[in-house]
Amino acid sequence: MSALRFRNVEASPDEAVSEWPTEAIQTALERGDLSHWRRLASAVSEQPWGGVARKLEEVLAYSRPYGVANLMERVIAAAREAAEGEERAAVAAEVEDLIRRSGLSRTEFAALIGTSASRLSTYATGKVTPSAALLVRMRRAV
Repeated sequence: MSALRFRNVEASPDEAVSEWPTEAIQTALERGDLSHWRRLASAVSEQPWGGVARKLEEVLAYSRPYGVANLMERVIAAAREAAEGEERAAVAAEVEDLIRRSGLSRTEFAALIGTSASRLSTYATGKVTPSAALLVRMRRAV
C-alpha cells in the first residue's frame, strides 16, 4: 500500500475502512491508489447500503476524482443489484416452501391468499416480489 495519510481526522489508513470517517474516504478517493479503492469496493460489496456506501455517496456528491468517481458509483450500483437479486431469490424460495408446506395445490393456495395462480407463479419464480402484507398472509396460511 502507498503511504496514504489522513489529515485532521482521528483514523489511520491501516484501520478497517468501516472505521474511516467521511473525510478519510474522500482522501482515499482523491489521493489513494488501487489498493485503497479495492478496500472501499470490498466494504461496499459486503454491505451495499451500509455506512461505507453511504459515506461514498456523500463524498461523490461533491468530489469527483477523475476515473475513480465513476468506478465507485458502478461498484455501489452493482453491489446493490446483486444484493437485491439475492433477496428476490430468498423470497421466491420462501414462497415455494410455503406453497409446499401448505399441502394445497398452487391454485388453492393462491385463492386462499387472495391472488391468482399465475401471479403466485411470478412470486415463486422471483420475477415479482410480493408485498410484505402478502408475504405475511402466505405465512399465516401454512
